[in-house]
Amino acid sequence: MATLRELKTRIGSVASSEKITGAMKMISSAKVHKFEASLKQLVPYREKIKSIMAHIMQSGSDFSSPLIETRHEVRKIALAVYGSDDGLCGAYNINIFKAMLAQLKSLQAKYGPSVDIDIYPIGQKMAKAVNKISGQHINVVLIDGVNSKMEAEKVNEFTHTLREKFSAGEYDLVCVEYMKFYSMSRQKATFETLFPISGETLLEGADKAVSAGLCIFEPDANSIFNAVLPMFVLSSMQEITIQNRASEQAARVMAMQSANDNAKKLLEGLQLEYNKLRQENITSELLDILGGQVER
Repeated sequence: MATLRELKTRIGSVASSEKITGAMKMISSAKVHKFEASLKQLVPYREKIKSIMAHIMQSGSDFSSPLIETRHEVRKIALAVYGSDDGLCGAYNINIFKAMLAQLKSLQAKYGPSVDIDIYPIGQKMAKAVNKISGQHINVVLIDGVNSKMEAEKVNEFTHTLREKFSAGEYDLVCVEYMKFYSMSRQKATFETLFPISGETLLEGADKAVSAGLCIFEPDANSIFNAVLPMFVLSSMQEITIQNRASEQAARVMAMQSANDNAKKLLEGLQLEYNKLRQENITSELLDILGGQVER
Protein backbone atom coordinates (compact mmCIF):
# COMPACT_ATOMS: atom_id res chain seq x y z
CA MET A 1 0.00 0.00 0.00
CA ALA A 2 1.24 3.49 -0.85
CA THR A 3 2.22 5.83 1.97
CA LEU A 4 0.77 9.30 2.50
CA ARG A 5 3.96 10.86 1.17
CA GLU A 6 3.89 8.75 -1.98
CA LEU A 7 0.22 9.57 -2.60
CA LYS A 8 0.87 13.28 -2.06
CA THR A 9 3.69 13.16 -4.61
CA ARG A 10 1.48 11.38 -7.14
CA ILE A 11 -1.34 13.87 -6.58
CA GLY A 12 1.06 16.77 -7.20
CA SER A 13 2.35 15.12 -10.38
CA VAL A 14 -1.16 14.47 -11.76
CA ALA A 15 -2.31 18.00 -10.87
CA SER A 16 0.70 19.41 -12.71
CA SER A 17 -0.12 17.24 -15.76
CA GLU A 18 -3.71 18.48 -15.67
CA LYS A 19 -2.53 22.09 -15.81
CA ILE A 20 -0.17 21.34 -18.71
CA THR A 21 -2.80 19.54 -20.80
CA GLY A 22 -5.27 22.34 -20.09
CA ALA A 23 -2.76 24.96 -21.27
CA MET A 24 -1.92 22.94 -24.41
CA LYS A 25 -5.62 22.62 -25.18
CA MET A 26 -6.11 26.38 -25.00
CA ILE A 27 -3.07 27.05 -27.21
CA SER A 28 -4.22 24.55 -29.86
CA SER A 29 -7.75 25.95 -29.72
CA ALA A 30 -6.42 29.45 -30.41
CA LYS A 31 -4.44 28.11 -33.37
CA VAL A 32 -7.55 26.43 -34.80
CA HIS A 33 -9.41 29.75 -34.74
CA LYS A 34 -6.42 31.40 -36.42
CA PHE A 35 -6.44 28.86 -39.26
CA GLU A 36 -10.22 29.15 -39.61
CA ALA A 37 -9.78 32.89 -40.13
CA SER A 38 -7.09 32.22 -42.76
CA LEU A 39 -9.43 29.87 -44.62
CA LYS A 40 -12.18 32.50 -44.65
CA GLN A 41 -9.73 34.98 -46.20
CA LEU A 42 -8.54 32.51 -48.83
CA VAL A 43 -11.92 31.22 -50.02
CA PRO A 44 -13.14 34.44 -51.77
CA TYR A 45 -9.87 34.67 -53.71
CA ARG A 46 -10.08 31.05 -54.81
CA GLU A 47 -13.75 31.35 -55.77
CA LYS A 48 -13.04 34.42 -57.89
CA ILE A 49 -10.34 32.52 -59.80
CA LYS A 50 -12.75 29.63 -60.38
CA SER A 51 -15.36 32.06 -61.62
CA ILE A 52 -12.94 33.53 -64.19
CA MET A 53 -12.04 30.07 -65.49
CA ALA A 54 -15.71 29.07 -65.61
CA HIS A 55 -16.38 32.15 -67.78
CA ILE A 56 -13.68 31.08 -70.20
CA MET A 57 -14.82 27.47 -70.36
CA GLN A 58 -18.43 28.46 -71.02
CA SER A 59 -17.58 31.13 -73.58
CA GLY A 60 -16.78 28.61 -76.29
CA SER A 61 -13.30 30.12 -76.74
CA ASP A 62 -10.35 27.91 -77.62
CA PHE A 63 -7.98 27.22 -74.74
CA SER A 64 -5.50 24.51 -73.75
CA SER A 65 -3.03 23.77 -70.99
CA PRO A 66 -0.72 20.85 -70.19
CA LEU A 67 -2.13 20.96 -66.65
CA ILE A 68 -5.57 19.72 -67.78
CA GLU A 69 -4.40 17.05 -70.22
CA THR A 70 -5.29 13.55 -69.08
CA ARG A 71 -2.61 10.94 -69.79
CA HIS A 72 -3.91 7.85 -71.57
CA GLU A 73 -1.39 5.64 -69.80
CA VAL A 74 -0.48 6.25 -66.16
CA ARG A 75 2.94 4.81 -65.42
CA LYS A 76 4.16 7.01 -62.56
CA ILE A 77 2.23 8.77 -59.80
CA ALA A 78 3.22 11.37 -57.24
CA LEU A 79 1.35 11.35 -53.93
CA ALA A 80 1.86 14.17 -51.42
CA VAL A 81 0.72 13.03 -47.96
CA TYR A 82 0.21 15.59 -45.22
CA GLY A 83 0.88 14.65 -41.60
CA SER A 84 2.34 16.42 -38.59
CA ASP A 85 5.80 17.19 -37.26
CA ASP A 86 4.68 17.06 -33.63
CA GLY A 87 2.93 14.42 -31.59
CA LEU A 88 0.22 14.58 -28.91
CA CYS A 89 -2.56 14.78 -31.51
CA GLY A 90 -4.29 11.46 -30.89
CA ALA A 91 -4.91 9.18 -33.88
CA TYR A 92 -4.50 12.03 -36.37
CA ASN A 93 -1.44 10.65 -38.20
CA ILE A 94 -2.64 7.05 -37.92
CA ASN A 95 -5.94 7.90 -39.62
CA ILE A 96 -4.17 9.66 -42.51
CA PHE A 97 -1.74 6.78 -42.90
CA LYS A 98 -4.56 4.20 -43.01
CA ALA A 99 -6.40 6.28 -45.61
CA MET A 100 -3.21 6.52 -47.64
CA LEU A 101 -2.73 2.73 -47.61
CA ALA A 102 -6.29 2.32 -48.89
CA GLN A 103 -5.61 4.82 -51.69
CA LEU A 104 -2.39 3.07 -52.67
CA LYS A 105 -4.33 -0.18 -53.09
CA SER A 106 -6.97 1.66 -55.10
CA LEU A 107 -4.37 3.25 -57.40
CA GLN A 108 -2.60 -0.07 -57.93
CA ALA A 109 -5.91 -1.77 -58.68
CA LYS A 110 -6.84 0.95 -61.20
CA TYR A 111 -3.50 1.43 -62.97
CA GLY A 112 -1.88 -1.96 -62.35
CA PRO A 113 0.45 -3.32 -59.65
CA SER A 114 3.50 -2.23 -61.65
CA VAL A 115 2.66 1.49 -61.50
CA ASP A 116 5.45 3.47 -59.79
CA ILE A 117 4.39 5.73 -56.94
CA ASP A 118 6.55 8.49 -55.41
CA ILE A 119 5.31 9.46 -51.95
CA TYR A 120 6.11 12.95 -50.69
CA PRO A 121 5.56 12.85 -46.91
CA ILE A 122 4.88 16.24 -45.33
CA GLY A 123 5.76 16.12 -41.63
CA GLN A 124 8.24 14.03 -39.64
CA LYS A 125 5.60 11.67 -38.26
CA MET A 126 4.34 10.84 -41.75
CA ALA A 127 7.88 10.50 -43.13
CA LYS A 128 8.68 7.94 -40.43
CA ALA A 129 5.50 6.00 -41.19
CA VAL A 130 5.82 5.86 -45.00
CA ASN A 131 9.45 4.75 -44.84
CA LYS A 132 8.16 1.40 -43.60
CA ILE A 133 6.25 0.74 -46.85
CA SER A 134 8.97 1.82 -49.27
CA GLY A 135 9.52 -0.98 -51.77
CA GLN A 136 9.94 -1.97 -55.39
CA HIS A 137 7.27 0.30 -56.87
CA ILE A 138 6.89 2.70 -53.94
CA ASN A 139 9.56 5.35 -53.43
CA VAL A 140 9.71 7.93 -50.63
CA VAL A 141 10.90 11.41 -51.64
CA LEU A 142 11.97 13.91 -48.97
CA ILE A 143 12.42 17.61 -49.73
CA ASP A 144 14.23 19.94 -47.34
CA GLY A 145 11.95 22.52 -45.80
CA VAL A 146 8.73 20.77 -46.85
CA ASN A 147 6.92 20.06 -43.58
CA SER A 148 3.57 20.58 -41.90
CA LYS A 149 4.62 24.02 -40.63
CA MET A 150 5.97 25.42 -43.92
CA GLU A 151 5.11 28.99 -44.81
CA ALA A 152 3.14 30.08 -47.88
CA GLU A 153 6.30 30.66 -49.96
CA LYS A 154 7.47 27.08 -49.37
CA VAL A 155 4.01 25.72 -50.23
CA ASN A 156 4.16 27.61 -53.54
CA GLU A 157 7.67 26.33 -54.22
CA PHE A 158 6.65 22.73 -53.51
CA THR A 159 3.55 23.08 -55.71
CA HIS A 160 5.68 24.55 -58.51
CA THR A 161 8.02 21.54 -58.28
CA LEU A 162 5.13 19.10 -58.66
CA ARG A 163 3.67 21.14 -61.53
CA GLU A 164 6.97 21.18 -63.41
CA LYS A 165 7.43 17.44 -62.99
CA PHE A 166 3.91 16.81 -64.28
CA SER A 167 4.33 19.17 -67.24
CA ALA A 168 7.67 17.53 -68.11
CA GLY A 169 6.01 14.09 -68.20
CA GLU A 170 7.88 12.76 -65.17
CA TYR A 171 4.53 12.13 -63.48
CA ASP A 172 1.28 11.16 -65.19
CA LEU A 173 -0.82 11.82 -62.10
CA VAL A 174 -0.24 14.00 -59.02
CA CYS A 175 -2.44 13.50 -55.95
CA VAL A 176 -2.72 14.90 -52.43
CA GLU A 177 -3.83 13.22 -49.20
CA TYR A 178 -4.67 15.42 -46.23
CA MET A 179 -7.02 15.84 -43.30
CA LYS A 180 -9.91 18.15 -44.19
CA PHE A 181 -11.22 20.38 -41.42
CA TYR A 182 -14.97 20.55 -40.81
CA SER A 183 -15.21 21.44 -37.13
CA MET A 184 -13.31 21.09 -33.86
CA SER A 185 -14.66 17.56 -33.44
CA ARG A 186 -14.79 16.46 -37.09
CA GLN A 187 -11.94 16.03 -39.56
CA LYS A 188 -11.83 13.65 -42.51
CA ALA A 189 -8.93 12.13 -44.45
CA THR A 190 -9.38 13.42 -48.01
CA PHE A 191 -7.83 12.36 -51.32
CA GLU A 192 -7.70 14.82 -54.23
CA THR A 193 -6.15 14.86 -57.70
CA LEU A 194 -3.93 17.90 -58.16
CA PHE A 195 -2.82 17.21 -61.77
CA PRO A 196 -4.37 16.88 -64.26
CA ILE A 197 -7.01 19.40 -63.21
CA SER A 198 -10.46 18.11 -64.07
CA GLY A 199 -13.07 20.18 -65.88
CA GLU A 200 -15.61 19.34 -63.16
CA THR A 201 -13.40 21.04 -60.58
CA LEU A 202 -13.09 24.19 -62.68
CA LEU A 203 -16.79 24.34 -63.50
CA GLU A 204 -17.90 24.36 -59.87
CA GLY A 205 -18.21 28.13 -60.26
CA ALA A 206 -20.18 27.88 -63.51
CA ASP A 207 -23.49 29.09 -62.01
CA LYS A 208 -21.88 32.33 -60.91
CA ALA A 209 -20.30 32.72 -64.31
CA VAL A 210 -23.63 32.39 -66.13
CA SER A 211 -25.30 35.07 -64.04
CA ALA A 212 -22.42 37.48 -64.62
CA GLY A 213 -23.29 37.91 -68.30
CA LEU A 214 -21.11 38.23 -71.37
CA CYS A 215 -17.37 38.83 -70.93
CA ILE A 216 -14.75 40.18 -73.32
CA PHE A 217 -11.30 38.60 -72.92
CA GLU A 218 -8.19 40.70 -73.40
CA PRO A 219 -5.67 39.76 -74.76
CA ASP A 220 -7.35 36.37 -75.40
CA ALA A 221 -9.08 33.56 -73.51
CA ASN A 222 -6.19 31.09 -73.83
CA SER A 223 -3.62 33.54 -72.41
CA ILE A 224 -5.87 34.40 -69.47
CA PHE A 225 -6.67 30.74 -68.81
CA ASN A 226 -2.99 29.74 -68.71
CA ALA A 227 -2.18 32.71 -66.46
CA VAL A 228 -5.00 32.03 -64.01
CA LEU A 229 -4.82 28.22 -63.86
CA PRO A 230 -1.48 28.10 -61.95
CA MET A 231 -2.93 30.63 -59.51
CA PHE A 232 -5.87 28.29 -58.94
CA VAL A 233 -3.49 25.39 -58.21
CA LEU A 234 -1.46 27.48 -55.76
CA SER A 235 -4.58 28.65 -53.93
CA SER A 236 -5.80 25.04 -53.75
CA MET A 237 -2.54 23.88 -52.17
CA GLN A 238 -2.57 26.81 -49.77
CA GLU A 239 -6.08 25.85 -48.71
CA ILE A 240 -5.13 22.19 -48.33
CA THR A 241 -2.15 23.13 -46.15
CA ILE A 242 -4.25 25.36 -43.90
CA GLN A 243 -7.03 22.74 -43.72
CA ASN A 244 -4.48 20.17 -42.61
CA ARG A 245 -2.91 22.44 -39.99
CA ALA A 246 -6.34 23.31 -38.60
CA SER A 247 -7.21 19.60 -38.44
CA GLU A 248 -3.96 18.81 -36.64
CA GLN A 249 -4.61 21.43 -33.97
CA ALA A 250 -8.25 20.36 -33.64
CA ALA A 251 -7.12 16.75 -33.13
CA ARG A 252 -4.67 18.01 -30.50
CA VAL A 253 -7.46 19.91 -28.73
CA MET A 254 -9.53 16.72 -28.51
CA ALA A 255 -6.51 14.67 -27.38
CA MET A 256 -5.65 17.20 -24.66
CA GLN A 257 -9.31 17.33 -23.58
CA SER A 258 -9.32 13.55 -23.22
CA ALA A 259 -6.01 13.63 -21.32
CA ASN A 260 -7.32 16.42 -19.09
CA ASP A 261 -10.51 14.47 -18.31
CA ASN A 262 -8.49 11.35 -17.48
CA ALA A 263 -6.17 13.39 -15.25
CA LYS A 264 -9.17 14.79 -13.36
CA LYS A 265 -10.60 11.30 -12.78
CA LEU A 266 -7.21 10.00 -11.64
CA LEU A 267 -6.76 13.01 -9.37
CA GLU A 268 -10.15 12.44 -7.76
CA GLY A 269 -9.30 8.77 -7.18
CA LEU A 270 -5.91 9.59 -5.68
CA GLN A 271 -7.39 12.30 -3.48
CA LEU A 272 -10.03 9.87 -2.19
CA GLU A 273 -7.37 7.23 -1.51
CA TYR A 274 -5.21 9.85 0.23
CA ASN A 275 -8.10 10.98 2.47
CA LYS A 276 -8.98 7.40 3.38
CA LEU A 277 -5.38 6.54 4.29
CA ARG A 278 -5.03 9.78 6.25
CA GLN A 279 -8.25 9.02 8.16
CA GLU A 280 -7.01 5.49 8.88
CA ASN A 281 -3.75 6.87 10.27
CA ILE A 282 -5.60 9.40 12.45
CA THR A 283 -7.94 6.69 13.73
CA SER A 284 -4.99 4.39 14.48
CA GLU A 285 -3.19 7.16 16.41
CA LEU A 286 -6.34 7.95 18.41
CA LEU A 287 -6.74 4.27 19.30
CA ASP A 288 -3.12 4.13 20.44
CA ILE A 289 -3.66 7.20 22.65
CA LEU A 290 -6.84 5.78 24.14
CA GLY A 291 -5.17 2.41 24.69
CA GLY A 292 -2.34 4.08 26.57
CA GLN A 293 -4.76 5.94 28.82
CA VAL A 294 -6.64 2.71 29.66
CA GLU A 295 -3.40 0.97 30.66
CA ARG A 296 -2.65 3.78 33.11
